[in-house]
Amino acid sequence: MGHTSLDKIKALQKNPANVRNLCILAHVDHGKTTLADSLVASNGIISSRLAGKVREKDYLINLIDSPGHVDFSSEVSTAVRLCDGAIVIVDAVEGVCPQTQAVLRQAWLENIRPVLVINKIDRLIMELKLTSQEAYTHLQKILEQVNAVTGSLFTSKVLEDRAVKEERAEEDKEEGDIEPAECRGSEQVYDWSAGLEDSDDSQLYFSPDQGNVVFASAIDGWGFSIQQFAQIHSQRMGIRAEVLLKTLWGDFYLNAKAKKIMKGAHAKGKKPLFVQLVLDNIWSLYDAVVTRRDKEKIEKMMMSLGVKVMTRDSRHSDPKVLLSAICSQWLPVSQAVLFMVCDKLPSPLDMTSERIERLMSVGARRFHSLPLQTQELKTAFMQCSSDDTAPVIVFVSKMFTVDAKALPQNKQRPLTQEEMAQRRELARQRHTERLAAIQQTESGEGNSQSGSTTLTTTPGSDGVSGQMQALPLKAKPEEEEEKETFVAFARVYSGVVRRGQKVFVMGPKYDPAQGLRMLPEGSTSVSDCLPPVPHLACCTMDSLYLLMGRELEELEEVPSGNVLGIGGLEECVLKSATLSTSPALPPFIPLNFEATPIVRVAIEPKHPSEMPKLVRGMRLLNQADPCAEVLIQETGEHVLVTAGEVHLQRCLDDLRERFAKIEISASKPIIPFRETVIRPPKVDMVNEDLGKQQKVAVLHQVKESDTLHLDPSGLVTLTTPNRQATVGVRAIPLPEEVTLLLEGSSDLIRTLEQAGQAQREGRTLDMSTWTLDALMGLKSRLEALLQGRKWRNAVDRIWAFGPRRYGPNILLNSVEGYQRPSVWHCLEREKEGGEKAEASGIRDFDNSVVSGFQLATLSGPMCEEPLMGVCFSVERWDMNFPTQRTHLDSVTEEDSNSLDASVSKSPGEAAGQQEASGKAGGAGETPSQAEGAVAGASQGRRRAEVGAGLVDCYGPFSGQLIAAVKEACRHAFQAKPQRLMAAMYTCEIMATAEVLGRVYGVLGKREGRVLQEEMKEGTEMFIIKAVLPVAESFGFADEIRKRTSGLASPQLVFSHWEVISSDPSWVPSTEEEYLHFGEKADSANQALKYMNAVRRRKGLYVEEKIVEHGEKQRTLSKNK
Repeated sequence: MGHTSLDKIKALQKNPANVRNLCILAHVDHGKTTLADSLVASNGIISSRLAGKVREKDYLINLIDSPGHVDFSSEVSTAVRLCDGAIVIVDAVEGVCPQTQAVLRQAWLENIRPVLVINKIDRLIMELKLTSQEAYTHLQKILEQVNAVTGSLFTSKVLEDRAVKEERAEEDKEEGDIEPAECRGSEQVYDWSAGLEDSDDSQLYFSPDQGNVVFASAIDGWGFSIQQFAQIHSQRMGIRAEVLLKTLWGDFYLNAKAKKIMKGAHAKGKKPLFVQLVLDNIWSLYDAVVTRRDKEKIEKMMMSLGVKVMTRDSRHSDPKVLLSAICSQWLPVSQAVLFMVCDKLPSPLDMTSERIERLMSVGARRFHSLPLQTQELKTAFMQCSSDDTAPVIVFVSKMFTVDAKALPQNKQRPLTQEEMAQRRELARQRHTERLAAIQQTESGEGNSQSGSTTLTTTPGSDGVSGQMQALPLKAKPEEEEEKETFVAFARVYSGVVRRGQKVFVMGPKYDPAQGLRMLPEGSTSVSDCLPPVPHLACCTMDSLYLLMGRELEELEEVPSGNVLGIGGLEECVLKSATLSTSPALPPFIPLNFEATPIVRVAIEPKHPSEMPKLVRGMRLLNQADPCAEVLIQETGEHVLVTAGEVHLQRCLDDLRERFAKIEISASKPIIPFRETVIRPPKVDMVNEDLGKQQKVAVLHQVKESDTLHLDPSGLVTLTTPNRQATVGVRAIPLPEEVTLLLEGSSDLIRTLEQAGQAQREGRTLDMSTWTLDALMGLKSRLEALLQGRKWRNAVDRIWAFGPRRYGPNILLNSVEGYQRPSVWHCLEREKEGGEKAEASGIRDFDNSVVSGFQLATLSGPMCEEPLMGVCFSVERWDMNFPTQRTHLDSVTEEDSNSLDASVSKSPGEAAGQQEASGKAGGAGETPSQAEGAVAGASQGRRRAEVGAGLVDCYGPFSGQLIAAVKEACRHAFQAKPQRLMAAMYTCEIMATAEVLGRVYGVLGKREGRVLQEEMKEGTEMFIIKAVLPVAESFGFADEIRKRTSGLASPQLVFSHWEVISSDPSWVPSTEEEYLHFGEKADSANQALKYMNAVRRRKGLYVEEKIVEHGEKQRTLSKNK
């Protein structure tokens, strides 16, 4: 079949009912690209990894292929967002693999409907040598595995919806004192199954009789659904196709005598109908063509199937060529899959209201809390209208680069006959002129020098000016070659997108309620004269493209429901964005990425002069890759953050070959660690009970001085250098559950901090009811987890979170007599006067204590890595200012006496709190003093009265207090047993029994820990689930493949942070340890190795012996 014409595709785009937007999802090497080749080849289009257009029976299918490796799961997320359906491919031998579960979860989260293709069934015949009956049982188990994953996702959703429903019912009950019908009766409160029984899951699962499963072998070119065999056998057997469709898959068999289809094939030992009518035919074809090569039988089969094969295929030495030729005519895989796609996957018109509400409910907002104009846009989504009055709604899921030469406007168009004739005539004229010039040169050889000079300077000759004219012509293509153009990969959800149209770009933090308030009423059109709105910009869509694989075709307009490419958005869109002509539209929810960027490398150019090219290249890479992150550290290093080793390698190759086009050098991966403290261990390194001597050994790490005192209980007391403030801090390890909760609630804690900051500045931050409820829920969960005597009222005494004010560490206020408002005070809905009275309890320099805590948690004492799971309790905070100020003449005695107190309080401190906290280490600088001096009116009046010489909370003393709190926290940390926390990967490996021992050997060598090992039913494959430190993961996949000869391949996904059990500063302290480890105790200490590696990378002091026995070293002259 030839190419579909562009005009035909444009006509099909206008009918959204016949448009199908779908992506192909699968685990690595399950046959995605092979199937995509078959689908796209059916329409005569060369396949690509991005998108192709396939036309079958007047359907327009936008097909998006996606990578299967876990490192590139972000690409899957960008594809899934733009689609209405997905083809999930599962290997018939390997079954459901880790990435299969991940892509099913991603499809579920985006509310798109999947269909299933069980691929590589030929492996059951050729590799596993299964009979048709055994293969049927094996396929049943695979279907059960896939449906089990889908069922677990469905169950969790139903239970979550029910919990939300019950919460709402409770709220209604409290507000109206009316008990809802579903909440009456105590027996239904715990009946969780009720929600599952009432929910409809009939269309949820994959079943061949529903038509959403295709059995295929894409490499051999065949595939079928049971509908095809039902049609074939209904004519031969005289049984209605509807009956066969219901009985071909299941426990049914054919009673030959009664000529009836009966139930109970398994109990009666009969062949199931699927085996008898479907699989036996395929097995016999493979047996005749591949195994026995029986020419007579092959010819009979071809006659019965009505298949004609070319002579060269039948005589080919490889039997698979003949098999593919027969199967591709008998059961073409493209026909089976495309019929299933057109019949079972929804069109853009069938978008569910649940998916629309989810897309528009960004952050903590729910759909029903959005403005009325925003909720009305739901109708535009549902109608998918292409009218001129419909608002334009477009979502850009990613930006990809295209060589400027590949753009349609830059391509050379084919010449017409007239243009070719003109060029031919011009070439003849030039040739004639050149011949005349040569003849003239030969005849004038005897002339004078001036004559020859005139000839050589003639324009167009081979003289100097001709060469000078040719130089810019050569340089111009090189400049064009270096230029990379960004094209946005997008979908139109409503309206018609036209070239040159202006639209709004909604940033991720854009609030439609605020936008509608700030924009003039009725301003629905985008214009340059609109007032500025936060997180809202305007842009022009310069060009629209139809994505035909690698080729781009230029379009004037694209109607609703179609996938397209948009040019000219690189200045407005970084990675993804929401575009619309209506300011009432909220930004779509962020894309859901399975892989977390965790692997960091520092990058620099080989030649320092090429640094600008590297910076530009990294900016382009950051925009083109959805998951990669680019940042500049405090040290000035350019750091690239990627999802894994494979992703890192691809990003580095892209930098070298596409974006920067220079030689670069990358550092060894920068491994992230965290520092924490634990409870004192009860046993030593040889599992003996510890006495008091271990505690002495631990506390010995903190060296006391005249300003630093360490209490035996672990309380560190530190005095500032000017002796005006004393701080007492104790470090306490947080329970693991609390640390996980804080880490998972970082967005909520950030919102809480923003609300507190706004309240201190006298502003109000609009928060939805859902956000307030979520914050109260976080507080109640913390109270439930922090139980016991030492955590009494701890949640209400939380001073701050850190680092960066939303991290998994806590600063507690345990100072006697200082009833400071906690971080939760912004949630309490009290009267304005009460809030002002409460705010007056904040001391001067309160913010300096918080800033010192933030600095301490940002870089710990072990290797300057962030802290995690540590609570710092401030138990003492005394300030004693001097009573004599001789350098002040304008201060009256009354003012002096009123301010000479051991504790200084100021009601206006809260107004200037943000400036001091934001400038962690530079609070004592002049700009900070200037900002603080005008921060609050009452504070300014007081300072004007007493003069600038008094100690104020923005002066040099503030910096001393910040440093003192930081040092106190660090020493309190060192007074407890310290541990490093390593980032851990979850590792899933599929391997055969022969190589199982080698896999275990590689895992053990790299500090891995096996969690689970199970055998897949019906196969020889084992699934090994393990955890592996990220620090040990580099080269792990290559080593596994080498040791197992390619029979095992791991999938690594970032999972969690884990405490390394060994103490990096451990030395033998008990008699048993001296006997076991010796005096030096120089056996390998994994934590110490990691700590020294990080310290060495950061240029910190590393305590290690370089040369131990210098006299025994070999020399160059005597190398024996």
